[in-house]
Amino acid sequence: MAQVYAALIIKGRKTIDQVPEKLKDEVKQILIDEGHPELAE
Repeated sequence: MAQVYAALIIKGRKTIDQVPEKLKDEVKQILIDEGHPELAE
């Protein structure tokens, strides 16, 4: 599920603030790993 949120954030359909709290850390790490650290803020 974290991967799905990360993909939606990269596509501009969601923001990190819209990610459920329990998934935020994992989504942030995926974004950083995929070269989008600015989207993890």
